[in-house]
Amino acid sequence: MNLSKYKVSGNIQLKNSVTKEVVEDAEKKLKKTRKKLAKLQDAMYAEGKYSVLVCLQGMDTSGKDSLIREVFKQFNARGVEVYSFKVPTELELKHDFLWRHYIALPAKGKVGVFNRTHYENVLVTRVHPEYIFGENIPSVKSLDDLDDAFYHDRMDRINDFENHLSANGTIVLKFFLNLSKDEQKNRLLRRLNIPEKNWKFSAGDLKERKLWDKYQDCYEDLLNRTSKENAPWFVLPADDKPSVRYLLAEILLEEMQKYNFKEPTLPAKVQAQVEEFKAQLNNE
Repeated sequence: MNLSKYKVSGNIQLKNSVTKEVVEDAEKKLKKTRKKLAKLQDAMYAEGKYSVLVCLQGMDTSGKDSLIREVFKQFNARGVEVYSFKVPTELELKHDFLWRHYIALPAKGKVGVFNRTHYENVLVTRVHPEYIFGENIPSVKSLDDLDDAFYHDRMDRINDFENHLSANGTIVLKFFLNLSKDEQKNRLLRRLNIPEKNWKFSAGDLKERKLWDKYQDCYEDLLNRTSKENAPWFVLPADDKPSVRYLLAEILLEEMQKYNFKEPTLPAKVQAQVEEFKAQLNNE
């Protein structure tokens, strides 16, 4: 399978990007990939040199929650941490826009999953620039200050942030779940038609849906400006849930395998005494 086609390495146009791709036997294939990922995670945890940061972005109903559940279900619980970033709290607004993300980063040996990410700061706040006022930035006095240059400067700082992470052993992988507007409609209707799914519906989803084109423009801009070799974006067709889960898992596996994680060996002195230790235990 050619996974490189999903990687943003040049300018991408979302209107020309595929939103549906069906992988045959995706669920069965995912099970096999999960087992391989679990072994890699154990080796990475034991080695303790690297961490992995998986960043997930997508429009409402793009399937981020269920993807996290299905892709990472065989990971050792001690080695994976999931953070879902919502509206910034009062405390978070008293810090710079990257602070709450920095303190949630995975330690060496662990996998961190950001469900919505630091990119919300150049996405939602760009669609709703009035949200920036909550950050109380001295240089921002009116909406006129929140122009393209403001958000592009933020993207530059995000690139610097990710450069710093990768230089210190964090493998940064970013995934945009590319959902079609028609499929989002179907998923919202499903939430309304099935009583057990009603709790997932929010009237705010419909308000944001009206801003679909604006969100697509903002996503396209950030994808093109912030996909770097050390922190690439992958645009995955998200209309078919089993397939997008498998594709993400395969990309994650392929990227992690590049680092050739090695479990540490016993010190020579201890290794030389292994038989002695076995004898001590067997003679108890």
